[in-house]
Amino acid sequence: MVRLNSRPMCKAILFAAVLLLAGCGGPWNDPYPAAERERNILYSAFLERPKHLDPVQSYSEDEITFTAQIYEPPLQYHYLKRPYTVVPATAREVPRPRYLDARGRPLPDAADPALIAFTDYEIAIRPGIRYQPHPAFVEPVPVLGNIRTLADFPHQGSRELTAEDYVYEIKRLAHPRLHSPILGLMGEYIVGLKDLAGALKHHDDAHPGQWLDLRQFSLAGAEVLDRHRYRIRLKGKYPQFLYWLTMPFFAPIPWEADRFYSRPGMAERNLGLDWYPVGTGPYMLTKNDPNARMVLSRNPNFHGQTYPCEGEAGDREAGLLADCGKALPFIDEAVFTREKEQIPYWNKFLQGYYDASGIASDSFDQAVQVGSGGEVSLTDEMQRQGIRLATSVATSTMYMGFNWLDPLVGGADPATAERARKLRQAISIAIDQEEFISIFANGRGIAAQGPIPPGIFGYREGQAGMNPEMYQWTDHGPRRRSVEMARQLLAEAGYPHGRDARSGEPLVINLDTTLNGVGAKSRVDWLVKQLHKIDVQLVVRSTDYNRFQEKLLKGNAQLFYFGWNADYPDPENFLFLLYGPQSKVKHQGENAANYSNPEYDRLFERMKAMDNGPERQALIDRMVGILRHDAPWIWGFHPTDYALAHQWLYNRKPTKVGNNTLKYQRVDASLRQRLRDEWNRPVLLPALLTLLVLAAVALPALIGYRRRERQRARPQ
Repeated sequence: MVRLNSRPMCKAILFAAVLLLAGCGGPWNDPYPAAERERNILYSAFLERPKHLDPVQSYSEDEITFTAQIYEPPLQYHYLKRPYTVVPATAREVPRPRYLDARGRPLPDAADPALIAFTDYEIAIRPGIRYQPHPAFVEPVPVLGNIRTLADFPHQGSRELTAEDYVYEIKRLAHPRLHSPILGLMGEYIVGLKDLAGALKHHDDAHPGQWLDLRQFSLAGAEVLDRHRYRIRLKGKYPQFLYWLTMPFFAPIPWEADRFYSRPGMAERNLGLDWYPVGTGPYMLTKNDPNARMVLSRNPNFHGQTYPCEGEAGDREAGLLADCGKALPFIDEAVFTREKEQIPYWNKFLQGYYDASGIASDSFDQAVQVGSGGEVSLTDEMQRQGIRLATSVATSTMYMGFNWLDPLVGGADPATAERARKLRQAISIAIDQEEFISIFANGRGIAAQGPIPPGIFGYREGQAGMNPEMYQWTDHGPRRRSVEMARQLLAEAGYPHGRDARSGEPLVINLDTTLNGVGAKSRVDWLVKQLHKIDVQLVVRSTDYNRFQEKLLKGNAQLFYFGWNADYPDPENFLFLLYGPQSKVKHQGENAANYSNPEYDRLFERMKAMDNGPERQALIDRMVGILRHDAPWIWGFHPTDYALAHQWLYNRKPTKVGNNTLKYQRVDASLRQRLRDEWNRPVLLPALLTLLVLAAVALPALIGYRRRERQRARPQ
């Protein structure tokens, strides 16, 4: 006789129900290890993998997110004060410039800039500051063998920071194998830097592949005075140099680290400053997987600083002074996860798995509501979650640049310069920046009238600040000139109805960009439509950031998308982007358009050394007028930043200038974990109901089946 028992299936259904109920203890979608629950960690994300973490080469926003927390220049910005104020970091005090004439004699502070041949900055650093633990400080360096990461080295050491380390990094600006993006600019100011670059190149050619021990080469513009003091000598007067001393370019690099990473086999294993920085800052990079996760951990040797006790109006009411005088940093670790798309980033923020977020265009309506009077506030959903909103005018400009060396749109050839200028102006008028801001930035920005953004000296409000080449003034403010005007300029340039008047060929413009991901196609379609209004064909060539940079370096782009965040709050930092000696192709500088205008360059050289005042404003007005007429850029827009933070994240104040901000932030990890658990609790009722329905359907069938089997099994 055969017996079939239905009890095991019933038990399986009951066991599954028990498992579902057991899942009520915590979120199932938590992307972090259980060991990190309630730890003092800040969670963030990055969209683009950093290419350079070596301070001599790093010059992009995705890189300084990390480098600014690791390296310590002598100066920094006060975290809370606005306008931005330079304060000491490792330096004892902010150095005062000392002016000298051509014979080295001292000049008064109010001396005519034309008489100032040199400016000296003497910098004294505080004693007792030590580097993070690192194998470079241990002798001897072992054979690499199976070593693949920095953590594989068996021993680590440290030593005190010295003035020589700062001078060593300044010399690295001239290193022939590193190609620092600021060598061209600093070579114009730091005495002897250009000559050092030549000497190092000659030595490197004679001894290829060998380590360049920069201690063996002198630099008149960077001199060690004693163990904790060094002097930088500049040509002429350059008051913006103090701002440069807040940047990682002027952070210290120990010669031991340079030698350590130069050993054979290191580069092949990604063992170098571009992968594993060495600094004295509050954090050190302990995990570098730029395709997945990067981790900054507290530097156990950090010398210590305290949270500021003063700021600007409203900071106390915002709770930004509550930690006055407390030791920094507050956070033990910062975990950065690679997110290739904005939507997963946003969803994880809403789930509490990222502590802060910006607002992408696709998420704007979910996060922010705009009142009838233009006032901005969080939606009810955001407020219920306790999310906070901070807005700030970004010291940034977004633009599209024409390559001045291009035979079609450029202005380098005098024979075609006027035609090309009218072509550039026609394209600039046709691309409706106001529409772009409305559609793709949710109204978060203002159309640019020139290179200088609001909040920076030299920016003009109202009609005085309008670009008359692109706009005309009305009772409602500036209004973009008409498409008919653009068509007229295009015809005057020799392209009536978008065709070459001589050959009849259609006019084709190539745009290079890094646009990708969600929303890229709609932006591309919009741009194509803008130029179609004047019968111009636009070909958009999307590429990755590294390839894009390479095309700019070689001058292979015709029209390109770009943007600039202020390195420091001065108009010179925007106007130098169009200064001839900063040409990307000719001098590897930051003038990506390769624009050159002798009159503009002469005015720039006068303006850059001046203190803010009416005379400087007048020069800036003339320079901006030249740029508006020549149109080397399609003036884009100045964005408004919207930043969101969860209620457990404290001391977060938006800034585009100061970047070493991680040490000031604090998290309440217990509150975060409690709210994460609450927001991500598994919804089990539907699953339980499904199981019950399945049981109700299956049980009668099983009972019937069992009866039939019993009947068949009876003796005949």
